[in-house]
Amino acid sequence: MIVADVTFYPIGKGISVGDTIEKVVKHMEENKSVKCYPNSMATVIECENIEILFDTVKDAEKFLENLGFPRIETILRIDNRTDLENSVERKIKHFKE
Repeated sequence: MIVADVTFYPIGKGISVGDTIEKVVKHMEENKSVKCYPNSMATVIECENIEILFDTVKDAEKFLENLGFPRIETILRIDNRTDLENSVERKIKHFKE
């Protein structure tokens, strides 16, 4: 299982992009192969494998491009753990213990 966080910086259409990030997260959530957990600094993505993750991020960048942003900076951090269940739920539960 992959747990990753992605931050998109769409550039070229004003300062505030909160509404745009909301749209791109909803677009990513349409892909039933991923779960998205938006937060104040990034969006956490949970999926089965790295190919799904890369396809999701690539599609999200294309979505932003189609919204008219001439430049998109993307930061992606990946936790690919195979020795135990790697899920957002497990990590939150462990943190609270």
